[in-house]
Amino acid sequence: MLFGFILGVLTMAVIAARQPAPIQASAQTVTPKQFADTTRFVSHGQHMIAGLASPRDTLRLRNPYEGNAEAIAAGAKLYISYNCVDWHGADGGGAMAPAFIDGRWHFGGSASQVYESITQGRPDGMPAWGGLLDQHSIWRLVSYVRSLEKGKNVTTENFTGKTVERTGH
Repeated sequence: MLFGFILGVLTMAVIAARQPAPIQASAQTVTPKQFADTTRFVSHGQHMIAGLASPRDTLRLRNPYEGNAEAIAAGAKLYISYNCVDWHGADGGGAMAPAFIDGRWHFGGSASQVYESITQGRPDGMPAWGGLLDQHSIWRLVSYVRSLEKGKNVTTENFTGKTVERTGH
């Protein structure tokens, strides 16, 4: 067990050493501590286990590109180039993977939760992109994906966009 722990620590050190230097954003959009240590626990209410003390040193993720039109446009290009469009649809309406336009997010729709979904991947299909994309590209993708949300109910539409009557459950 000790060997596995040491091997894990060494693997993380090698991965950290191979990461490119982060792109410097303007001082108005990024706080210095924001990306200083991404190995700490990310704070989510559902991580609290009954009877255990909550961790005090948690990392609060914040999108440095929230609402930035240039970042959203760059995220749209990444969305196409990394094949997200084939899975989630050209307009985010869902194809083989969940839709973004309906406002229902399986793993949470906040910027930090979408960032984690892209970085870590999700069960049953969403690959982890954290080892392939730098954090700024992921934040641009987050900005774009969140811009697609329109609160539209896609479960009651057929492929032509016409509303159909629900039957069954």
